[in-house]
Amino acid sequence: MKDLLCKATVEPLFIIDPSKPFSLYVNSCDYAVGAILTQTREADNAGPARLDYPVAFASTKLTETQQRWAIIEKEAYSALWGLQKFKHWLFGTVVTLYSDHNPITFLTETTPKSSKLVRWSLALAEFNVVFRYRHVIENEAAACMSRMIYSLKN
Repeated sequence: MKDLLCKATVEPLFIIDPSKPFSLYVNSCDYAVGAILTQTREADNAGPARLDYPVAFASTKLTETQQRWAIIEKEAYSALWGLQKFKHWLFGTVVTLYSDHNPITFLTETTPKSSKLVRWSLALAEFNVVFRYRHVIENEAAACMSRMIYSLKN
């Protein structure tokens, strides 16, 4: 996995542009959360019109208490954790956050039922974030980041 991630980021290298929007792909599993930060850039004449370039990869293991959370809480935590992790790049920019858990897309649109989700929803107000649902198959890279710790554990 490390080799594939290194090869994917070596070419083409580019400098991020803080004035352009970012995309954050997040995922959670039973034992960990993962996030991938990308930035969309216009490609040269030889390639597709737009490409998502990886900026950073991150994952962390959940505590025993966090592992007992409901799925919506784990997914919401992965979103908030990813935004906080890359806050130095994301502050003041537009961020499109992709998750394979559709209920999370309503986190900022409706009042959540649990107090934990309400607090996290208020914490998300710090960011200019737009939630988008992405099917599990299309969100494989973020899923790999969340499951990598689990696979290393076993």
